[in-house]
Amino acid sequence: MNGRADFREPNAEVPRPIPVIGVDYIPTEEERRMFAECNDESFWFRSVPLAATSMLITQGLISKGILSSHPRFGSIPKLIFACIMGYFAGKLSYVRTCQEKFKNLENSPLGEALRSGQARRSSPPGHYSQKSKYDSNVSGQSSFVTSPAADNIEKEMLPHYEPIPFSASMNESTPTGISDHIAQGRNFS
Repeated sequence: MNGRADFREPNAEVPRPIPVIGVDYIPTEEERRMFAECNDESFWFRSVPLAATSMLITQGLISKGILSSHPRFGSIPKLIFACIMGYFAGKLSYVRTCQEKFKNLENSPLGEALRSGQARRSSPPGHYSQKSKYDSNVSGQSSFVTSPAADNIEKEMLPHYEPIPFSASMNESTPTGISDHIAQGRNFS
């Protein structure tokens, strides 16, 4: 014995640490294959159809006169822009599908990080929850859960302001309480 007491149960499951995926992370062979597959599928099944569709719609709008063509270059600049936007829209639309594919990989540190990231977002209240910077669910709440005592301290420290009454009869650009008697008195006819 080394003088330290071990209070863990012998059959207790030790939680695996969440893998840290940084810039220096080198993907496994299976992850590289999945990246190539995702890239290929997103190109052929999302980017090409969306780029072609957006180009066809843009050309139709130009030929109907809804969009104007460039005097020197014709419809080419607008078609190139539509193609590029369709390409990126196709790539972005495939991100969730690709994430699900990585989550299904068994011996993948990247898949494990994605799975644990999802588990952190669904943790019970009162626990620290860290949001991913790619999380599209934006809310007004902080990612840290605070105690009621901390909320009381915060309320005491912030200044209290009275709400300003809203009048629908007034112009929004006119401040309340200020009359425009000079402009009303002039007659510009």
